[in-house]
Amino acid sequence: MDLLCSAYADDSDSEVRPAESAAHHALAPPPSKRPRAHGINPIIWRRTSPEAPPPPVPVVSRYVSKRERSVLASAAASAPPPRSTVITSPAHLLASAGMDQTVCVWNVWSKSQPKARVFTYHNAAVKDVRWSLQGLSLLSCGYDCSSRLMDVEKGVKTQIFKEDQELGTVRFHPNDPNLFLSGGLRGSLKLWDIRAGKVAREYRHSLGPILDVKFSPDAKHFISSSDTSRSRISENSIIVWDILREIPLSNQVYVEAYTCPCIQYHPHESCFVAQSNGNYIAIFSSRPPFKLDKYKRYEKHSVSGFPIKCDFSLDGEELASGPRMARSISTATDHLSFCGK
Repeated sequence: MDLLCSAYADDSDSEVRPAESAAHHALAPPPSKRPRAHGINPIIWRRTSPEAPPPPVPVVSRYVSKRERSVLASAAASAPPPRSTVITSPAHLLASAGMDQTVCVWNVWSKSQPKARVFTYHNAAVKDVRWSLQGLSLLSCGYDCSSRLMDVEKGVKTQIFKEDQELGTVRFHPNDPNLFLSGGLRGSLKLWDIRAGKVAREYRHSLGPILDVKFSPDAKHFISSSDTSRSRISENSIIVWDILREIPLSNQVYVEAYTCPCIQYHPHESCFVAQSNGNYIAIFSSRPPFKLDKYKRYEKHSVSGFPIKCDFSLDGEELASGPRMARSISTATDHLSFCGK
Protein backbone atom coordinates (compact mmCIF):
# COMPACT_ATOMS: atom_id res chain seq x y z
CA MET A 1 0.00 0.00 0.00
CA ASP A 2 2.87 2.34 0.75
CA LEU A 3 4.44 1.56 -2.62
CA LEU A 4 1.19 2.47 -4.43
CA CYS A 5 0.83 5.75 -2.54
CA SER A 6 4.38 6.70 -3.34
CA ALA A 7 3.96 5.76 -7.03
CA TYR A 8 0.76 7.75 -7.73
CA ALA A 9 1.22 10.58 -5.29
CA ASP A 10 1.97 14.13 -6.56
CA ASP A 11 3.88 16.83 -4.90
CA SER A 12 1.09 19.36 -5.46
CA ASP A 13 -1.53 17.13 -3.82
CA SER A 14 0.32 16.97 -0.63
CA GLU A 15 0.21 20.75 -0.22
CA VAL A 16 -3.08 22.38 0.92
CA ARG A 17 -3.62 25.89 -0.48
CA PRO A 18 -5.01 28.54 1.80
CA ALA A 19 -7.92 29.46 -0.64
CA GLU A 20 -9.02 25.86 -0.86
CA SER A 21 -8.84 25.45 2.88
CA ALA A 22 -11.08 28.48 3.33
CA ALA A 23 -13.57 27.10 0.78
CA HIS A 24 -13.99 24.00 2.84
CA HIS A 25 -15.10 26.05 5.79
CA ALA A 26 -17.49 28.49 4.00
CA LEU A 27 -18.97 28.35 0.49
CA ALA A 28 -18.84 31.68 -1.37
CA PRO A 29 -22.18 32.94 -2.85
CA PRO A 30 -22.55 32.83 -6.63
CA PRO A 31 -21.86 36.08 -8.41
CA SER A 32 -25.01 38.13 -9.21
CA LYS A 33 -25.92 38.78 -12.82
CA ARG A 34 -26.61 42.47 -12.20
CA PRO A 35 -24.54 44.26 -9.60
CA ARG A 36 -26.73 46.19 -7.16
CA ALA A 37 -26.02 49.87 -6.97
CA HIS A 38 -25.47 51.00 -3.42
CA GLY A 39 -27.51 53.95 -2.14
CA ILE A 40 -30.37 53.66 -4.77
CA ASN A 41 -33.80 52.35 -3.84
CA PRO A 42 -35.30 49.78 -6.24
CA ILE A 43 -38.30 50.87 -8.38
CA ILE A 44 -41.35 48.61 -8.24
CA TRP A 45 -43.86 48.87 -11.13
CA ARG A 46 -47.50 48.09 -10.51
CA ARG A 47 -50.26 47.80 -13.11
CA THR A 48 -52.76 50.52 -12.38
CA SER A 49 -55.86 51.65 -14.17
CA PRO A 50 -55.65 55.02 -15.96
CA GLU A 51 -58.86 56.12 -14.21
CA ALA A 52 -57.88 54.85 -10.78
CA PRO A 53 -58.72 57.41 -8.10
CA PRO A 54 -55.86 58.90 -6.11
CA PRO A 55 -55.13 57.35 -2.74
CA PRO A 56 -57.17 58.88 0.09
CA VAL A 57 -55.47 61.53 2.14
CA PRO A 58 -55.24 60.46 5.75
CA VAL A 59 -57.33 62.63 8.04
CA VAL A 60 -56.18 63.22 11.51
CA SER A 61 -59.05 62.48 13.85
CA ARG A 62 -59.89 65.03 16.46
CA TYR A 63 -62.62 65.65 18.97
CA VAL A 64 -65.62 67.67 17.74
CA SER A 65 -67.61 69.41 20.42
CA LYS A 66 -71.40 69.52 20.53
CA ARG A 67 -71.47 73.21 19.70
CA GLU A 68 -69.32 72.67 16.60
CA ARG A 69 -71.49 69.75 15.49
CA SER A 70 -74.64 71.89 15.75
CA VAL A 71 -73.00 74.69 13.73
CA LEU A 72 -71.94 72.25 10.98
CA ALA A 73 -75.43 70.69 10.86
CA SER A 74 -77.14 74.08 10.52
CA ALA A 75 -74.71 75.14 7.77
CA ALA A 76 -75.36 71.93 5.80
CA ALA A 77 -79.13 72.38 6.10
CA SER A 78 -79.05 75.99 4.90
CA ALA A 79 -76.71 75.28 1.95
CA PRO A 80 -78.48 75.22 -1.48
CA PRO A 81 -78.74 71.85 -3.21
CA PRO A 82 -76.26 71.18 -6.05
CA ARG A 83 -77.49 71.81 -9.58
CA SER A 84 -78.20 68.79 -11.70
CA THR A 85 -77.41 68.52 -15.40
CA VAL A 86 -80.08 65.89 -16.06
CA ILE A 87 -82.82 67.17 -18.40
CA THR A 88 -86.27 66.12 -17.26
CA SER A 89 -89.67 66.46 -18.87
CA PRO A 90 -91.27 69.88 -18.33
CA ALA A 91 -94.22 69.20 -16.04
CA HIS A 92 -95.70 72.68 -16.57
CA LEU A 93 -96.74 72.03 -20.19
CA LEU A 94 -100.19 70.89 -21.25
CA ALA A 95 -101.08 69.56 -24.70
CA SER A 96 -104.59 69.73 -26.11
CA ALA A 97 -106.13 68.24 -29.25
CA GLY A 98 -109.13 70.11 -30.64
CA MET A 99 -111.81 69.78 -33.26
CA ASP A 100 -110.39 72.86 -35.01
CA GLN A 101 -107.59 70.72 -36.54
CA THR A 102 -104.93 72.11 -34.18
CA VAL A 103 -102.69 70.79 -31.42
CA CYS A 104 -101.79 73.37 -28.79
CA VAL A 105 -99.11 73.35 -26.08
CA TRP A 106 -100.01 75.42 -23.03
CA ASN A 107 -97.75 76.84 -20.32
CA VAL A 108 -99.72 76.64 -17.09
CA TRP A 109 -97.21 78.87 -15.27
CA SER A 110 -97.55 81.82 -17.65
CA LYS A 111 -100.50 84.18 -17.38
CA SER A 112 -99.44 86.65 -20.07
CA GLN A 113 -98.77 84.04 -22.79
CA PRO A 114 -100.29 80.67 -21.82
CA LYS A 115 -100.26 79.26 -25.37
CA ALA A 116 -96.66 78.23 -26.07
CA ARG A 117 -97.03 76.31 -29.38
CA VAL A 118 -99.72 75.78 -32.01
CA PHE A 119 -99.41 72.93 -34.54
CA THR A 120 -101.66 73.07 -37.61
CA TYR A 121 -100.44 70.05 -39.56
CA HIS A 122 -103.68 68.04 -39.47
CA ASN A 123 -106.31 68.39 -42.20
CA ALA A 124 -109.24 67.29 -40.03
CA ALA A 125 -110.28 67.18 -36.39
CA VAL A 126 -107.61 65.90 -34.00
CA LYS A 127 -108.83 63.08 -31.78
CA ASP A 128 -105.90 62.27 -29.45
CA VAL A 129 -102.43 63.57 -28.49
CA ARG A 130 -99.67 61.99 -26.38
CA TRP A 131 -96.31 63.11 -25.02
CA SER A 132 -93.22 61.05 -25.78
CA LEU A 133 -91.32 59.32 -22.98
CA GLN A 134 -88.64 62.03 -22.98
CA GLY A 135 -91.19 64.84 -23.10
CA LEU A 136 -89.66 66.41 -26.21
CA SER A 137 -92.17 65.32 -28.87
CA LEU A 138 -95.91 65.04 -29.39
CA LEU A 139 -97.78 62.28 -31.20
CA SER A 140 -101.26 63.14 -32.45
CA CYS A 141 -103.92 61.41 -34.52
CA GLY A 142 -107.30 62.34 -35.95
CA TYR A 143 -109.89 62.06 -38.64
CA ASP A 144 -107.43 62.73 -41.48
CA CYS A 145 -106.30 59.04 -41.31
CA SER A 146 -102.81 59.85 -40.07
CA SER A 147 -100.61 60.06 -37.00
CA ARG A 148 -98.07 62.88 -36.82
CA LEU A 149 -94.93 63.19 -34.71
CA MET A 150 -93.96 66.78 -33.86
CA ASP A 151 -90.93 68.32 -32.18
CA VAL A 152 -92.13 70.65 -29.42
CA GLU A 153 -88.86 72.58 -29.03
CA LYS A 154 -88.43 73.34 -32.75
CA GLY A 155 -92.14 73.54 -33.50
CA VAL A 156 -91.95 71.38 -36.64
CA LYS A 157 -93.42 68.11 -37.86
CA THR A 158 -90.84 65.32 -38.03
CA GLN A 159 -92.81 62.29 -39.30
CA ILE A 160 -96.22 61.28 -40.60
CA PHE A 161 -97.80 57.82 -40.49
CA LYS A 162 -100.75 57.36 -42.88
CA GLU A 163 -103.45 54.70 -42.54
CA ASP A 164 -106.62 53.64 -44.32
CA GLN A 165 -108.93 54.56 -41.44
CA GLU A 166 -109.72 57.41 -39.09
CA LEU A 167 -107.78 57.18 -35.85
CA GLY A 168 -109.19 57.53 -32.38
CA THR A 169 -106.28 56.92 -30.02
CA VAL A 170 -102.49 56.51 -29.90
CA ARG A 171 -100.16 55.31 -27.15
CA PHE A 172 -96.36 55.14 -26.83
CA HIS A 173 -94.67 51.90 -25.81
CA PRO A 174 -93.63 52.20 -22.14
CA ASN A 175 -90.15 50.70 -22.66
CA ASP A 176 -89.28 51.48 -26.28
CA PRO A 177 -89.70 55.13 -27.39
CA ASN A 178 -89.50 54.04 -31.05
CA LEU A 179 -92.79 52.12 -30.92
CA PHE A 180 -96.36 53.34 -30.59
CA LEU A 181 -99.80 51.77 -30.87
CA SER A 182 -102.66 53.27 -32.87
CA GLY A 183 -106.34 52.40 -32.72
CA GLY A 184 -108.69 53.20 -35.58
CA LEU A 185 -112.40 53.86 -35.84
CA ARG A 186 -112.77 50.74 -38.02
CA GLY A 187 -111.44 48.44 -35.31
CA SER A 188 -107.84 48.07 -36.52
CA LEU A 189 -104.90 48.08 -34.09
CA LYS A 190 -101.37 48.66 -35.40
CA LEU A 191 -97.97 48.78 -33.74
CA TRP A 192 -95.73 51.27 -35.57
CA ASP A 193 -91.94 51.47 -35.70
CA ILE A 194 -90.90 55.14 -35.82
CA ARG A 195 -87.39 54.37 -37.12
CA ALA A 196 -88.62 52.50 -40.19
CA GLY A 197 -91.88 54.38 -40.56
CA LYS A 198 -93.74 51.10 -41.10
CA VAL A 199 -96.19 48.85 -39.28
CA ALA A 200 -94.36 46.30 -37.14
CA ARG A 201 -97.43 44.30 -36.01
CA GLU A 202 -101.17 44.39 -36.69
CA TYR A 203 -103.98 43.05 -34.51
CA ARG A 204 -107.28 41.99 -36.15
CA HIS A 205 -110.43 40.79 -34.45
CA SER A 206 -113.70 42.20 -35.94
CA LEU A 207 -113.91 45.10 -33.50
CA GLY A 208 -115.80 48.34 -33.49
CA PRO A 209 -114.25 51.79 -33.13
CA ILE A 210 -111.27 51.67 -30.75
CA LEU A 211 -111.90 53.94 -27.77
CA ASP A 212 -108.73 53.45 -25.71
CA VAL A 213 -105.59 51.31 -25.48
CA LYS A 214 -103.27 50.77 -22.55
CA PHE A 215 -99.97 48.87 -22.22
CA SER A 216 -99.37 46.63 -19.22
CA PRO A 217 -96.58 47.60 -16.78
CA ASP A 218 -94.34 44.76 -18.05
CA ALA A 219 -95.11 45.72 -21.69
CA LYS A 220 -95.93 42.10 -22.61
CA HIS A 221 -99.56 42.74 -23.45
CA PHE A 222 -102.00 45.60 -23.85
CA ILE A 223 -105.72 46.17 -23.34
CA SER A 224 -108.05 47.60 -25.95
CA SER A 225 -111.51 49.01 -25.43
CA SER A 226 -113.90 49.25 -28.37
CA ASP A 227 -117.46 50.33 -29.07
CA THR A 228 -119.67 47.27 -29.50
CA SER A 229 -123.04 49.04 -29.71
CA ARG A 230 -123.38 48.36 -33.46
CA SER A 231 -122.31 44.71 -33.44
CA ARG A 232 -124.15 43.89 -30.17
CA ILE A 233 -121.27 41.64 -29.11
CA SER A 234 -120.52 42.86 -25.61
CA GLU A 235 -117.76 40.30 -24.99
CA ASN A 236 -115.42 42.19 -27.36
CA SER A 237 -115.74 45.44 -25.41
CA ILE A 238 -112.45 44.87 -23.52
CA ILE A 239 -109.78 42.55 -24.93
CA VAL A 240 -106.34 41.69 -23.56
CA TRP A 241 -103.80 41.20 -26.38
CA ASP A 242 -100.45 39.42 -26.52
CA ILE A 243 -98.02 41.85 -28.20
CA LEU A 244 -95.60 39.32 -29.70
CA ARG A 245 -98.07 36.63 -30.81
CA GLU A 246 -100.71 39.13 -32.00
CA ILE A 247 -103.56 37.12 -30.49
CA PRO A 248 -106.17 37.98 -27.83
CA LEU A 249 -105.48 36.39 -24.46
CA SER A 250 -109.03 36.95 -23.26
CA ASN A 251 -112.06 38.45 -24.97
CA GLN A 252 -114.62 37.81 -22.23
CA VAL A 253 -113.30 40.23 -19.64
CA TYR A 254 -116.32 42.55 -19.64
CA VAL A 255 -119.63 41.14 -20.88
CA GLU A 256 -122.04 43.88 -19.84
CA ALA A 257 -123.76 45.92 -22.54
CA TYR A 258 -121.81 49.15 -21.87
CA THR A 259 -118.83 50.69 -23.58
CA CYS A 260 -115.72 51.70 -21.63
CA PRO A 261 -114.04 54.85 -23.01
CA CYS A 262 -111.08 54.73 -20.61
CA ILE A 263 -108.78 52.08 -19.11
CA GLN A 264 -106.14 52.67 -16.43
CA TYR A 265 -103.70 50.38 -14.63
CA HIS A 266 -103.12 50.74 -10.91
CA PRO A 267 -99.56 52.04 -10.30
CA HIS A 268 -98.72 49.44 -7.62
CA GLU A 269 -101.36 46.70 -7.39
CA SER A 270 -102.10 43.98 -9.94
CA CYS A 271 -105.41 45.37 -11.19
CA PHE A 272 -106.84 47.82 -13.69
CA VAL A 273 -110.06 49.83 -13.90
CA ALA A 274 -112.40 50.72 -16.76
CA GLN A 275 -114.71 53.74 -16.87
CA SER A 276 -118.07 52.37 -17.95
CA ASN A 277 -120.93 54.29 -19.53
CA GLY A 278 -123.13 52.49 -17.02
CA ASN A 279 -122.23 55.27 -14.53
CA TYR A 280 -119.62 53.28 -12.60
CA ILE A 281 -115.94 52.26 -12.75
CA ALA A 282 -115.30 48.51 -12.93
CA ILE A 283 -112.28 46.79 -11.36
CA PHE A 284 -110.45 43.89 -13.03
CA SER A 285 -107.51 41.68 -12.16
CA SER A 286 -104.43 42.25 -14.32
CA ARG A 287 -103.47 38.56 -14.06
CA PRO A 288 -104.97 35.78 -16.19
CA PRO A 289 -107.86 35.14 -16.59
CA PHE A 290 -108.44 38.90 -15.95
CA LYS A 291 -111.62 38.46 -13.92
CA LEU A 292 -114.07 41.23 -13.08
CA ASP A 293 -114.45 42.06 -9.40
CA LYS A 294 -118.19 41.52 -8.89
CA TYR A 295 -118.16 42.69 -5.27
CA LYS A 296 -116.39 46.02 -5.59
CA ARG A 297 -116.71 48.98 -7.95
CA TYR A 298 -116.83 52.78 -7.92
CA GLU A 299 -120.20 54.38 -8.65
CA LYS A 300 -122.59 57.23 -7.64
CA HIS A 301 -121.54 59.54 -10.45
CA SER A 302 -123.15 60.07 -13.82
CA VAL A 303 -121.24 60.29 -17.12
CA SER A 304 -124.32 60.75 -19.34
CA GLY A 305 -122.75 58.84 -22.23
CA PHE A 306 -119.76 61.22 -22.62
CA PRO A 307 -116.21 59.79 -23.16
CA ILE A 308 -115.18 60.45 -19.57
CA LYS A 309 -111.59 59.68 -18.53
CA CYS A 310 -110.29 58.48 -15.17
CA ASP A 311 -106.84 58.14 -13.65
CA PHE A 312 -105.03 57.12 -10.46
CA SER A 313 -102.89 59.33 -8.28
CA LEU A 314 -99.15 58.65 -8.21
CA ASP A 315 -99.36 56.77 -4.90
CA GLY A 316 -102.42 54.81 -6.03
CA GLU A 317 -104.53 55.94 -3.08
CA GLU A 318 -107.04 58.03 -5.06
CA LEU A 319 -108.96 57.57 -8.31
CA ALA A 320 -110.21 60.68 -10.10
CA SER A 321 -113.06 60.81 -12.58
CA GLY A 322 -114.58 64.18 -13.43
CA PRO A 323 -117.93 64.05 -15.21
CA ARG A 324 -118.71 67.75 -14.78
CA MET A 325 -115.25 69.05 -15.68
CA ALA A 326 -114.79 66.59 -18.51
CA ARG A 327 -118.14 67.54 -19.97
CA SER A 328 -117.18 71.22 -20.14
CA ILE A 329 -113.72 70.48 -21.54
CA SER A 330 -115.03 68.14 -24.24
CA THR A 331 -116.95 70.98 -25.86
CA ALA A 332 -113.74 72.95 -26.53
CA THR A 333 -111.03 70.32 -26.83
CA ASP A 334 -111.26 66.63 -27.41
CA HIS A 335 -108.28 65.49 -25.38
CA LEU A 336 -105.86 66.91 -22.84
CA SER A 337 -102.48 65.52 -21.90
CA PHE A 338 -99.95 66.76 -19.34
CA CYS A 339 -96.24 66.44 -19.97
CA GLY A 340 -94.58 64.29 -17.31
CA LYS A 341 -94.40 60.73 -16.05
